[in-house]
Amino acid sequence: METESGTSVVQVEFKGERREFFLNTKNLQLAEGDYVIVQVERGRDVGRVVRTGEALDKMAKVRPVTQHILRKATDEDVARYQEIKRKEEEAQKVCEDKIRDHDLKMKLVDVEYQLDGSKITFYFTAEERVDFRELVKDLAGIYKTRIELRQIGVRDEAKRLGGYGSCGRKFCCTTFLQEFEPVTLKMARDQSLSVSPTKISGACGRLMCCLAYERDYYMEVAKQLPKIGTRVMTPYGEATVTKIDIFAQAVTVEDEQKNEMRLSLDQIKKLSLGERVLRKSRDRGRPEEGEEAGEEAAEASEEVEEEDLEGEKSENEEGEGPEEVGEDDYEGEDEGEGEEGEVEGEDDSEGEEEDEGESREPRGEGSGK
Repeated sequence: METESGTSVVQVEFKGERREFFLNTKNLQLAEGDYVIVQVERGRDVGRVVRTGEALDKMAKVRPVTQHILRKATDEDVARYQEIKRKEEEAQKVCEDKIRDHDLKMKLVDVEYQLDGSKITFYFTAEERVDFRELVKDLAGIYKTRIELRQIGVRDEAKRLGGYGSCGRKFCCTTFLQEFEPVTLKMARDQSLSVSPTKISGACGRLMCCLAYERDYYMEVAKQLPKIGTRVMTPYGEATVTKIDIFAQAVTVEDEQKNEMRLSLDQIKKLSLGERVLRKSRDRGRPEEGEEAGEEAAEASEEVEEEDLEGEKSENEEGEGPEEVGEDDYEGEDEGEGEEGEVEGEDDSEGEEEDEGESREPRGEGSGK
């Protein structure tokens, strides 16, 4: 595989089936299975080429490759590498014995020899800070070289030792992951997975890294599907969404009679479209219905007014003084416009003034007394 600069990229495997990407800046003729000498952060190391070609193009573009291959390993390099592996096993046993002697609360994970033997690195895990100064002195006295003890996390432990996950494949961290990204329980919930630690945890005891791989796809599909508890339209009426199937892009709904039905995303869209069209047609008919209702209300109000007028007429017929006035008024309305109605109205006002005048006289007498 050629990068933008024209340099090929290869994948190299190390101890514990740990794999990393390297730039072939010297354009060496490499094939799968070849041993190479590479430059890493901790110095020089020997590894075996496991992948080459165009298949690494996408991986190299996602994460930039900065480490380089120095040269192909010679037969002497390979023999030295095999000897180093044997020494690493012996050094691990010695270090474990010393840890027990000093009663240190730490777990030795791996031992790594420098290719030239100038340094030995011991990798360990511990829950708390450990004072291993006496341990370093003992190991330096035994091997007469530089000793380094490096504390790592449980994920790095799994990456160095290697293994197989519950999917049956090798650990992602040992095959292609270059860095560990944060994984949260929300990622499991977004994918409708069980939040039980035994089901979503890896061999390291932490949440599986693969929970982050498909989350974007889940979120994209979930936006198109209705949420659980949403009311949707079915061929038989409205129902409530109870389950969501992301891969099938379908939902399970339940009606009021507890009958379940499975609807695909296309069916939901068609039914929703039909419901919107039906609502629009109803909305268009609402003004006409409102006008009819307004006319009915107007007719009802007219009937009420007529009943009130009839009630006032009956009350006026039962009275003494206003009885003739009320009848003349209604007669004037029945006959239409005329002078009689105006004259009758004047008579009414005069009658009212006379009544008021008569009622005022006794009051004046009372006040005089």
